[in-house]
Amino acid sequence: MNYYFIKVGVYTLLRVLKGVSLITSFILLIVLLGGALVTKTNSGLGCGKSWPLCKGQIIPDNLTIETVIELSHRAASGLAGISVLLLAVLAWIIIPQKRETKFLAIISCVFLVAQALIGAAAVVWGQIPAVRAIHFGISLICFAAVVMLTLLIFERDRNYQKDTFFVGKKMKFHTYGLWIYSYIVVYTGALVRHEKASLVCPSWPMCSKVNNGFPTQFHEWVQMGHRLAAFMLFIWVLIAFLHAFKHYKQERGIYIGWLISLILVSLQVICGALIIMTNLNIYVALTHAILISCLFAIFSFQCLVCTRSQKSKSQLLQNKTVS
Repeated sequence: MNYYFIKVGVYTLLRVLKGVSLITSFILLIVLLGGALVTKTNSGLGCGKSWPLCKGQIIPDNLTIETVIELSHRAASGLAGISVLLLAVLAWIIIPQKRETKFLAIISCVFLVAQALIGAAAVVWGQIPAVRAIHFGISLICFAAVVMLTLLIFERDRNYQKDTFFVGKKMKFHTYGLWIYSYIVVYTGALVRHEKASLVCPSWPMCSKVNNGFPTQFHEWVQMGHRLAAFMLFIWVLIAFLHAFKHYKQERGIYIGWLISLILVSLQVICGALIIMTNLNIYVALTHAILISCLFAIFSFQCLVCTRSQKSKSQLLQNKTVS
């Protein structure tokens, strides 16, 4: 009887943990979207240079659209802080047996604090493009860490343990390389936004119909540099997917991960084109931010999976023979 109650209690705790992880991931996605909305609507100083208060008040008397957007983003960030801390503590207590749990819990909390401090710095010291770009990059790492922790919580205990599968050097190169490169591409996109270069090139895929489509001034180079980086990201993901399709179809987690990555990066390219064609439609722009955030999170989890790989195929066969 006692064993039954213990089993029910553990099951209930796991369900609670899964619920908290999903809610936290959603809240952090809202925070990322809120940050992008703040940038795209120039609402960074909607609360003046006052932080954490808004114009020296909890809720200022004269509310403008910019103030509402900035204040909502701060409220979402505060809620995210509580959720991430709760998730980290619960995961640490309930699933300590998974080796990545404590690392991801610490990373999510550390980068959430860093995100808040840099956000405050952007308000107090001015809306410097580099600071705002770093703010988004750090928010992205925090989001990826929470998504990885969520996937870890939903993962079955025997999924991708060290004695079950092998990832070759080429696949690891694609995985780790794309994780790093996609983060660089994110910063090129952030630079486009913060330098207000989103619409300096009226055509797509080339910059304009003059000068053979090539950029002629700094802001055009910023825009076209991001397009080139995004195109290279698409090509690299396609190559990695084809490699996974050829060699890893039996490893469903790895294969499906790369299939999802290819879909996300394809939608990302389409959204990038639609931003120009729709004259920076806010919904298209926010979808663009969602897609790159999810893509980076998938790359991050693929990196985690690669760390569990056997060092060689012979070692994998040996372990399978023993078992």
